[in-house]
Amino acid sequence: MRLAALFSGGKDSTLAIQLAEAMGHHVDYLITVKAASEESYYFHYPNIWMTSLQARAMGRRQIMVSARSASRDDELRALRDAVELIRDEVDGLLSGVNRSRSQHDSFQRICDELGLKFLTPLWMRDPREVLEGVVSSGIIAMIVGVAAMGLGRELLGRIIDHELISLLNSLSERYDVNVLGEGGEFETLVLDSPLFKKRIKILEYEIRWSGYSGMLLVREARLAEK
Repeated sequence: MRLAALFSGGKDSTLAIQLAEAMGHHVDYLITVKAASEESYYFHYPNIWMTSLQARAMGRRQIMVSARSASRDDELRALRDAVELIRDEVDGLLSGVNRSRSQHDSFQRICDELGLKFLTPLWMRDPREVLEGVVSSGIIAMIVGVAAMGLGRELLGRIIDHELISLLNSLSERYDVNVLGEGGEFETLVLDSPLFKKRIKILEYEIRWSGYSGMLLVREARLAEK
């Protein structure tokens, strides 16, 4: 199938693209919704501008739309508008959703309305298995946001590897943290993957911390040879 992928710039959407293409599908477009607030229910907020650089690294066409407000209806309306622009050029929509029934059903509804298939290669898979898959598939994902008990400032800027996965598993058992961060516990930014023709090099960043949550905001970055 010809697909458009929901793309946040994080590990799950990147892994979903890799898995879909391994199954023989073709991801022709990346669709990114720019949320109006960091409290977005459906979409990533930190460093969303970096998805344009990632799209260039992959050599993919991107459609970026902005939600008018942080309301769920406005976010879904923005997504629907984006998908509708290319509905005649694709057969389906691809998402990296794992366990969020609300996200899954909302995105499925949009696809049904537009006559498109909805592909979710990570759906209901063991979150620990998915996280291991991120590492084993060659995705270099950096933590750029944390917002959960047990996740401290020291995690910002960490690359997800087997050591970090072990830590997240321990925190999951102790604090009931979702090891994939799908509930907003943490957010990631992909710097390289087998999909990338070039890697992303961060030149300048800023860390913002308040109470028990914080973000690593990239101020300057460029593409670099692998």
